[in-house]
Amino acid sequence: MQMAWGYAPPLIIEAATRHGVFDHLETGPKTVDEIGTLSGASVRGLRAIMNALTGLGLLAKSDGRYALTPESAAFLISGKPGYHGGFFRHTSDLIPNWLHLNEVVQTGRPVLNVNDESQGAGFFHDFVEALFPMSYPATQALAGALGLDRAQQPVRVLDLAAGSGVWGIGLANRSPQVTVTAVDWPGVLDVTRKSAERHGLTARFSFVPGDLLTADFGSDHNVATLGHILHSEGEKRSRALLKKTFDALAPGGTIAIAEFLVDDARATASGSLIFGVNMVIATADGDTFTFNEITGWLREAGFENPRTLDAPGPSPLILATKPE
Repeated sequence: MQMAWGYAPPLIIEAATRHGVFDHLETGPKTVDEIGTLSGASVRGLRAIMNALTGLGLLAKSDGRYALTPESAAFLISGKPGYHGGFFRHTSDLIPNWLHLNEVVQTGRPVLNVNDESQGAGFFHDFVEALFPMSYPATQALAGALGLDRAQQPVRVLDLAAGSGVWGIGLANRSPQVTVTAVDWPGVLDVTRKSAERHGLTARFSFVPGDLLTADFGSDHNVATLGHILHSEGEKRSRALLKKTFDALAPGGTIAIAEFLVDDARATASGSLIFGVNMVIATADGDTFTFNEITGWLREAGFENPRTLDAPGPSPLILATKPE
């Protein structure tokens, strides 16, 4: 039964964020009637979703008054750094495509191909900002591992498929020595520019429009970040991208990869395996990969010492080094 209703929790959370339920509770416990007055939504609808959220552990209820739990206070209050409401809203955009899964399995062809710029640029433009809170904590773990707080020399960061700019921004926020080259499609770089501007980092960013396999990456970068991009690229393009990234790094440079990793047997990492189905729906060649698969591609490209770095997020980061 939990599986049969598995689509419901994210839609309930989305409805609550759209009607400000969590925001209105930030100031203290309230009744459904009070939330109805504040939000303008129906008491009947609010009561149903707020009771369901209580059952999900995202609200607490006592004497007819509802209150936030630690999880909803941390992740579902708009404007907070950890706000994930945008990601749940993105779910509503994905569900219509999932309704074609039977056809996709039959034909092997995606509903849309987000790696095609004509289809993907608008798709990514509309949702990459929702991913910022998911990735930012991992950027801070990476900054710590790279020792950016102690950097005395310039650190050149290549942010590939930059999207919201979260990887470059997260590293640049840790050291004035960091400058960032952000690469993405022109329609997505508009979001990257605005995000860098909001963080007061425009002067330390440069922007390179184009497809990852044809854009000019430059050279002698100290760090390259690939934040959740290999899964949509697929194996062939990923291997080519890793080789191109290797060539763009300075000797001793570090590549950092964020991915939804699966176990070697593809049998237990259920979240990443479900995301693999999403790649069949949304891309021509995308998939989710194991650490060992990505390690093999890194070594093939010339990298050494592939390793994982524990970081907040769906999976640990994968790091590797270009030989001195």
